Amino acid sequence: MKGRSGGTRLLTVVRHAESIENATKYTGFYQDPRPWTGPAAHALSRELVGLTPRGFRQCQWLRAALEGFVGRAPYVYSSPYRRARDTAELALPGLDIDITELLCEQHYGDATYMTRRQLFALYPGTELDRRSRKHLWTPPGEDGESLAVGVVRRATAFVDSLGGTAAPVVVAMTHHTAILGLRSVLERRPMTDLVDEARVRKTPNAGVLIYERRGGGFRHAGSVEQEW
Repeated sequence: MKGRSGGTRLLTVVRHAESIENATKYTGFYQDPRPWTGPAAHALSRELVGLTPRGFRQCQWLRAALEGFVGRAPYVYSSPYRRARDTAELALPGLDIDITELLCEQHYGDATYMTRRQLFALYPGTELDRRSRKHLWTPPGEDGESLAVGVVRRATAFVDSLGGTAAPVVVAMTHHTAILGLRSVLERRPMTDLVDEARVRKTPNAGVLIYERRGGGFRHAGSVEQEW
């Protein structure tokens, strides 16, 4: 973290480009029955799963699009997942990247990569929240976190940290669920509304959300995405 100097004036939140996991959702890790145990799939997803050819093209588009908003020397934060790191490195080449766990996906604890059938059989008490109160559903296990509490807590910590950085322009490379948390904090909107919107349409891969500091907070200044 850089020294204190008035904080970040422009924050650009980016969902990573299309990964192999995105493109093969129902034929890869998410097929039923699952081809991997939860811990093994999570390790593969975090460390090894990279981008598709379409994802590489999205990075080329991001490289040009982001320069128009953030210039050539923003301060870059990224989730530690490879798909986010690869997107940051390809879209913002030559820049240092600050890796932070605060931008990780929602942690699913013992339910990581479980099918709903497996989840509800092992943890029947979770079914109501998982089906009808997704923002409150807390996955079982020590690391499980809900969207409305755990993810929002990390998002709040990340946004608060920007007040103590000297970087006037910041890019945050992250994931769908982390973006829900960031939007809840930055836009001061309830998670319930954002989850309902995401059921209709998620922020797409390589989608860009732009926030400008106004007074004590940030204001949503626009969104950019490319039709593929």
